[in-house]
Amino acid sequence: MKKTTPIVFVIAMALAANVVAQEQKTLSLSLTQAQDYAVEHNYTVRNAALDVQKAEATKWKAISSMLPQVSGQFDYSNMCGYELNLGAMSIPMNPSGSLGITTAIALTSSQIMGVVMSNISKQMSDITLEKSDMTTRSSVKSVYVSILAMEEIVSLLDSSLANIQRLHRMTEESVRAGAAEQISADKLAVQVASMQNTIRANRRSLTMLYNTLLLQLGADVDSKLQLTTKMDEILNIDRAAQLTMGTFDKTRNYDYQLLEQSEQLSQKQVTSAWLGFTPTLSVYHQYSYKTYFGKSEGMNMTPPNMIGASLSLPIFQSGSRAAAIREAKINHQETLNSKQQAEDGLAVQYNQLCYDLVSAIESYRLQRTNLEVTQRVLENTSNKYRHGHASNLEVTNASTDIITAQSNYIQAVMNVISAQVSLEQLLGKQE
Repeated sequence: MKKTTPIVFVIAMALAANVVAQEQKTLSLSLTQAQDYAVEHNYTVRNAALDVQKAEATKWKAISSMLPQVSGQFDYSNMCGYELNLGAMSIPMNPSGSLGITTAIALTSSQIMGVVMSNISKQMSDITLEKSDMTTRSSVKSVYVSILAMEEIVSLLDSSLANIQRLHRMTEESVRAGAAEQISADKLAVQVASMQNTIRANRRSLTMLYNTLLLQLGADVDSKLQLTTKMDEILNIDRAAQLTMGTFDKTRNYDYQLLEQSEQLSQKQVTSAWLGFTPTLSVYHQYSYKTYFGKSEGMNMTPPNMIGASLSLPIFQSGSRAAAIREAKINHQETLNSKQQAEDGLAVQYNQLCYDLVSAIESYRLQRTNLEVTQRVLENTSNKYRHGHASNLEVTNASTDIITAQSNYIQAVMNVISAQVSLEQLLGKQE
């Protein structure tokens, strides 16, 4: 038994490793793949797709109410041997069974209008699904870029930290050789510790961003993400700037499209209220078959076929229909007012978002230049410090400036992406 213990242990470890490997599923996704994955698995988009199916079912429910309705009925009766006594003659009441099939159709103008309104509701659900699709893609893009930006700033900070650590080690060696004071090494040590704290904080933020992206994707929270698209492939300044050079077509905006459908729906509701004065037409056909199960047939007075039609016209309902018409007209006017307000708001929003994007692009270009300059300043100051031509304070200031420049640059990148995504959503298109 002792000899088999190591084998059992190895098997157990292999199984455990396999379980861990399964739990740590790796998703290697480009930006486009991440957006497609989110659209397929995101619960908000799923619910929007279900709303489309529900609207389709409601439309067909309205249509089916205008189609013939068929019902069947079977009856069986047994009077337990009772005979109808008519004096000199008695009639046995034999067991009997009957089968009836009724085909009926009732048609009103309100039913027709109900089909039209349900079709508008279906179109609104389609628009909502498209809007949810675009919103999800935009959200994924924002978080995806945030992760890339945070990884870039961590990489830049790691490079700066390595540079400061080299200067710190060199200063410590100079202190031991008596060529520098301990205070210079201590200041650099504080700078190293400060930069390490900044890096750890950014790594924690990076972990949070990865978790946020997993939630947006609708993926397993234990999955590991690997992003394959580079920042340069996403951040296209020239393409972003082109968004501000066109004209604003409000009909492409999903919110405006929903308002247009709402206007049509409210107009149809007014029409539907007026149709309350129209008559209702009903037509039916009934087939009946009756049989007796005794030795002799009883009286059968049931006609095998019967057809009928009726036309009902509403005459007086104490003014309820007139009140319904007034209410529908008021609702329609409110919808028109909301639509007009939305048109004015969209025009103002377009101008503001164009201004925000232009400002973000200008800030990005400035911060990119500033980052390049501060990097050269840090390298130059570090070289001077190694040769004794720069002070410890100059190195500290240069390292602080590079941290600030890196943060400002990443923030400028995020501002460009955020402004671009907002403008794309308003324009109703995804770049």
